[in-house]
Amino acid sequence: MNNYSVLPEWPAAYPETGARAILKQENSDFIVTELPLTLPSGEGEHVWLEVEKNGSNTAYVAAKIAELAGVRDMDVGFAGLKDRYAITTQWFSIYLPRVEAPDFSQLDNEEFKILKQTRHVKKLRRGDLVGNHFKILLRDFHGDKEKVEANLKAVVESGVPNYFGPQRFGREGDNVEQGRMMLNREIRVRNTKRKGLYLSSVRSFIFNEVMAERIRRGLWGQSLVGDINDDQGMPTGPLWGRGRLATTDDALALETAMVEPHQTLCDGLEHSGLSQERRALAAKPVGMKWEWLDESQLLLTFSLPAGYYATSLIRELMQTEEPSRDTPDDAITVE
Repeated sequence: MNNYSVLPEWPAAYPETGARAILKQENSDFIVTELPLTLPSGEGEHVWLEVEKNGSNTAYVAAKIAELAGVRDMDVGFAGLKDRYAITTQWFSIYLPRVEAPDFSQLDNEEFKILKQTRHVKKLRRGDLVGNHFKILLRDFHGDKEKVEANLKAVVESGVPNYFGPQRFGREGDNVEQGRMMLNREIRVRNTKRKGLYLSSVRSFIFNEVMAERIRRGLWGQSLVGDINDDQGMPTGPLWGRGRLATTDDALALETAMVEPHQTLCDGLEHSGLSQERRALAAKPVGMKWEWLDESQLLLTFSLPAGYYATSLIRELMQTEEPSRDTPDDAITVE
C-alpha cells in the first residue's frame, strides 16, 4: 500500500535554471487582486463588501463579517480563498434582506479593511470569479538571469503545467495520506470542511500524477489521440470521481496506467459522491510582464484564470523559499 505522507517531486516542463529566490519576505511582495465574474448592482438583499486583506486568511475575515452582521457563517459568501501572507483584494457577500446594514468599516484594522460597501441581488458563491491578477516580487535572487529569461519567454508562449500547488496538500504535505486513511475508513473525519479539504487534496494528487507522467514521456504541450479538450482547446486531465474516463485511445491508456497504482484513492473518491470532471493541463498567463529591479529582485505581473496557481508558474523559473512562520497558513489556495 502506498504511503502518501511525502509528496513526489513532480517534473517541470522547462529546463532547470538552478536559480533561487525568496518568496513572500513581506506581505507586500505577493499582491493578489480578484477579478470578479460580476460587479454588484447597488441594489438587492445581499450586502457586498470589497475587502483588502494584509496578513489575514479569507475564513477569518468572513467570520468577523458574520459576527458584526449577526448572521451565520454560511450567510457570508466569497468567490475563493486567498493567501494569508499577502496583500489581497476580494469581495464578500452577506445575506441581509429587509434590514439596514451596519457600517462594516468599523471592522477596519491592521489585517484587513473595507474598501467598498454596496448591495446586489445574489450571494457570492465559490468560483464566481474570472481569475486573479498577481504582482509578485522575488527577492535575494541568485542564479543565471539568461536561463530565467529563456523560461519566462517559453511560459509566455506555451504556458505552464497546471499543477495544483503545494497549498492544496497542506502545510506539511500530508493531506493526501490523511485523505487515504479517511477514504479507507482508518480514521473518521466529522468536520465537514476538513473532509472536503482531504477529498480535494486526494483528487488534486491524482491530477498531478497524470500531468507529471505526460511531462516524463515528453508530451508537454502536445495533444494525444483521444484527449478531451476544454473550451480554449487545451487538453485536460481527470478530476477523479464516479463515472468512466471521458478520454479514449492513447489518452485513455496513459490515464488508466497512471491511476492504477492509486486505485484505493480512486475507489474512495468514487464512493464519496464526487463525479468525474476535467481540468486543463496547461495554464497560460495573461499579460505576463517582468522587470529586474536590480541584480537581486525580479518583479512579475500576470493574471491567471480561477483555480490556477501562481506557484506553479514560479516553479518553472526557479526554486523559492518562504520565511518561517510562527502560525500555520490555513488558506488552501488562491482561487
